[in-house]
Amino acid sequence: MSTDTEVLIIGGGPVGLYLAALLLQDGVSVRVLEQRQSRNLHSRAIGIHPPALEGLQHIGIAASAVQEGVQIREGLAVSGGKTVGTMSFAGVSEAFPFVLALPQFRTERLLEERVRQLDKAALVRGVRVRRVKDDGGQVTVAAGPAGEDQGRGSTWTASFVVAADGARSQVRGLLDVPVRQKKYPDHYLMGDFRDAGFYGERAVLFLEPGGIVESFPLPGGVRRWVVRLGRPAGTAAPDELAQQVLRRTGILPDARTNTMVSAFSVRSTMARRMMAGRVFLLGDAAHEISPIGGQGMNLGWLDACALSPLLQAALATPGQVDRQFKEYQASRQRAARLAQRQSEINMLLGRPLPRPLLDLRNLGISAAAATPSVNRWVARRFTMQELDRQPAWAPLGLTGRSRLT
Repeated sequence: MSTDTEVLIIGGGPVGLYLAALLLQDGVSVRVLEQRQSRNLHSRAIGIHPPALEGLQHIGIAASAVQEGVQIREGLAVSGGKTVGTMSFAGVSEAFPFVLALPQFRTERLLEERVRQLDKAALVRGVRVRRVKDDGGQVTVAAGPAGEDQGRGSTWTASFVVAADGARSQVRGLLDVPVRQKKYPDHYLMGDFRDAGFYGERAVLFLEPGGIVESFPLPGGVRRWVVRLGRPAGTAAPDELAQQVLRRTGILPDARTNTMVSAFSVRSTMARRMMAGRVFLLGDAAHEISPIGGQGMNLGWLDACALSPLLQAALATPGQVDRQFKEYQASRQRAARLAQRQSEINMLLGRPLPRPLLDLRNLGISAAAATPSVNRWVARRFTMQELDRQPAWAPLGLTGRSRLT
């Protein structure tokens, strides 16, 4: 079977689905190939920052996301049972003065519903890419059923291909795009438990001698706990996580209420280029950064905001936007490096310290939190405002096939 489309997106996660919705609502023909037959129901990425909420508003799902999620309007830094600093998100955005906590599978459901509303056939599940060939005028992708290396398959041709297939991108490997990878001495154990209600809808960072503990509210009376470890956790168990939280914070999550537990070590992976002819890398396929701070999914959405009008302009006037594509790549790589540095700062703040140095650091945090201008600047950095300096819908002065507002 052979199928033609204008833009073929590899990967039906939140970034691929978001780009599909942007393009479809402006009249571009799109197909999204996804290996998974169904969504992963683990909560995974949970934080949606204000610039990304503005992006979701553009495709008509921000209101639904806000209705389903928890609005985190304030963060606390706690050490030894005492609050050492408070950060408000009130001034970071007029429309969305908060970080929205919403499990990734629920975000993906909203995105998929929007894509299917625009084109019922756009998302094709159970498909794995085998080959990608760019002849300069179009891209041909050979694919087959996920889990099969040979046998029946299909061929897709497109004017452009966008790989949004995650940090271990198969398309990136097929194109031999080199990467820069960095590993960090940071390991985490995280899980979701019933919320005992100590902190309401606030995010809390427990700055303790043994390392940071992070805590975030989720919909349905659930709270996520994340503990920094000195070495890989090995097997992830709710009881172990609950005991780690208790030892550092004095709070014992009820392990019987656990709905998700996961262990991970941190690395960053930066593709040396985000374009290879008519193929583009998007989101984690282009830049994997630490999940601490919750920037990865949001960064991918901002990539898509910038790429969508360029693809539309290139479809309308072939060969006229090559320079803008190069500027797009440079701009988004700068944003990724800035996000990477922010994630490194977040991890640095969470590493263990002896009590005298911890007390000194806490004094610095307290002083910064008490200074309104510094507090606002930190809040803007944390909520990714610095990564969205230019208008999201018309980067580089371009508009696409139809006017984006």
